Amino acid sequence: MVTTWAYIAAICCIMDSLDFRPDRSQFVYTFGGAAPSHRVRPGTLLNLWSEDAFNHALTRVSDVASHVLDFRYLNPQTGPFYVEGAEPDDTLAIHIIDLTPARSWGASAAIPFFGGMTSTDRTAMLQQALPEATWIYEVDTLAGTVGFQSRFSDFEVALPLAPMLGTVGVAPSGGEVRSSLVPERFGGNMDTPEIKPGTTVFLGVNVEGALFSIGDGHYRQGEGESCGTAVEGAMNSVILVDLIKGRAPLWPRLETDDYWMIVGSSRPMEDSWRIAQLEMIRWLSELFDLHEMDAYQLLSQTAEAPIANVVDPNYSVVVKVRKSLFPTVHAFDGMHRDLRERAAIR
Repeated sequence: MVTTWAYIAAICCIMDSLDFRPDRSQFVYTFGGAAPSHRVRPGTLLNLWSEDAFNHALTRVSDVASHVLDFRYLNPQTGPFYVEGAEPDDTLAIHIIDLTPARSWGASAAIPFFGGMTSTDRTAMLQQALPEATWIYEVDTLAGTVGFQSRFSDFEVALPLAPMLGTVGVAPSGGEVRSSLVPERFGGNMDTPEIKPGTTVFLGVNVEGALFSIGDGHYRQGEGESCGTAVEGAMNSVILVDLIKGRAPLWPRLETDDYWMIVGSSRPMEDSWRIAQLEMIRWLSELFDLHEMDAYQLLSQTAEAPIANVVDPNYSVVVKVRKSLFPTVHAFDGMHRDLRERAAIR
């Protein structure tokens, strides 16, 4: 794709835009099964607000998750959005331009039998739940920090603000309706810090209109999301959405200025890694016209594999390859670069 400044300027002059701040009655809690909130054209700029994963139920350190959370209404989603012209086997491109905390605080919590270091319903053991606690992080937007304050001592530290979206997804195939807590090949609750400003998310379209939604804003999150919750917070998101006809990836693909990435989600966690490895082998085969065994060998020497989450119904692992190793190749005909340039002069 050859992109000229004149072309970009022309696109920006006619760019559609949509501002949407849903009220509580407009939240959805599934991928699939919900009517679209809006219809948008490819190339639309979206200014969105999303509620935190707790649905604003944890606001003080005295709040106890098992007492105040309604597990039917976690991970509220903003959307879904019907993208005009999107058909099954197309590729939806969602470019994250900006993420800004919508509140001056975020919350995290230890929830009974939820998290990476406790038994769960799938790893049932004869033991008591870990102690419940809620942490409130104060956001200092000028300093760019979120403040950790210990619940059991006087320790405190300011951590860098690192906004990301825990959930970005489309409606699944086959008429399925999946909880917004689940990550799968349709995207969903992947909980990877890689979905941050500057990232383009490529998702295969499964139903007419794609029906994508976003939510689960995190003010920061460590890889793995160990205790099960990040610094959860309401988020202002600026997103540019576009459409590539055909070429649908089987699993979510991400691209930044520095990396190509695949997100695999399954259990056990090594299967998440295998999914992402296989899909990256296929991607490298496409990019370089390689036999899959050559792509397998190449990936074996270039892959990085951060863990996204070890707490959701499916675990997610990211496999990433540094683009600087292959500076002359552009995925999806340079769609990421095109979206980034359009976003820069919007």
